[in-house]
Amino acid sequence: MENLSRRSVLTLGAALGLVAVTETPKAWAWSSANSIAGTNTVTDPWDVWDDDTDPLVAALLDNGQVPAVNAAFNSFIRNGDPVPSGLPPALTTYLNRFNKLPSWADQAKLDRAAQFNKRMSMYLFLLYGLGSGIMSTVIPREARNVYWSEGGADMKARAAKTFTYGYDMNPVDAFKPTGKFITTSTKTRLTHAAVRHLLPQSAAWRGVTDHPIPISNGDILITFHSLGTYVHRKLVEWRRYGLRISAAEEEAYLHMWQVALHLLGVRDEFIPATWAAAYEQSEYALTPLLAPTREGIDLADILLNLTSSVDLGITKGFQREFARYLLSDEIGNWLKLPRDFISRGVIEAGWPTYIMFREGLSPIMPDTFSMFDRFIRGLAMLFLNNGTSPSHTPITIPTQNRPGS
Repeated sequence: MENLSRRSVLTLGAALGLVAVTETPKAWAWSSANSIAGTNTVTDPWDVWDDDTDPLVAALLDNGQVPAVNAAFNSFIRNGDPVPSGLPPALTTYLNRFNKLPSWADQAKLDRAAQFNKRMSMYLFLLYGLGSGIMSTVIPREARNVYWSEGGADMKARAAKTFTYGYDMNPVDAFKPTGKFITTSTKTRLTHAAVRHLLPQSAAWRGVTDHPIPISNGDILITFHSLGTYVHRKLVEWRRYGLRISAAEEEAYLHMWQVALHLLGVRDEFIPATWAAAYEQSEYALTPLLAPTREGIDLADILLNLTSSVDLGITKGFQREFARYLLSDEIGNWLKLPRDFISRGVIEAGWPTYIMFREGLSPIMPDTFSMFDRFIRGLAMLFLNNGTSPSHTPITIPTQNRPGS
């Protein structure tokens, strides 16, 4: 269980499972009075990118320096690792400035979040993996950005790299010098900047996008709500089955995501200060945008087939019905997931009793316990570095878009 708890997050990002009406963001009206900055202004995050990172990475790409940077980053893994020698001076200056926690980070809360992640590992893995991971495919901009970027051509490798982000977020030392999450976040931030520079050069991407530059602060907020806010909502919902979550744990879990957003370059004025503020913001940053796309349907099929490629002890029908159960039949229909009503009946009856037994509220192990347990553990092992070993999958800065795009 300890090993699994340190590997409880993976893949892309996701959704709240609510009905979508359009993919065009509505006028932003969320006040930053409800943010950790508390500045009481209204700024549209879809027109904010990363002024500190984008020019730097664009220059690295244009000058052909990214392969050498990626090679140097092989020794730059833990938060306390020194900045590699021989990097372009501007990048060295950048790393010394940004590869660290914000001044407002609370290590006690981060430690509490790590213990919460450990205790919730089985639930978190399922929600992040089969919930958030699949439902990222009905966030149109995210689906198209992933599909037409370099990683979209090899989704198994793409999932493994994205898993590294979640894997490094969960150990008890994730935010300490011996951990990896701060440095992993910095590499992810640099990767986002590369995608912002490269994707506008893709004719295929330009033909389907509704925004000239990808991965704005608003788009990163969507990912937060599709991960953190979605998971929080589901865990609170499962309290009715006996799941135990304290107010202090909820606060710590939010703080972990607040720090993560800051490390990815999101302005503090956009980062919600409370769960109530996060739920309110999600009405702007996520809910109205959910919709099917050709790219998203293709990606969902690829991701689900990855989990069907090994023996997890369940059928494809069970797997796809579980995705519907976690998200909604509306979204399942968008993604053209076939129905298996027998499996759905097993899930609806068995999942609540699985939680009750795990939480010690039922002395009798349900007949379906081993099936749920085997399924979740199998998913975990499948996505550990492409299903082969638990070694660290490096996050590298891309140098091109999807081949042929």
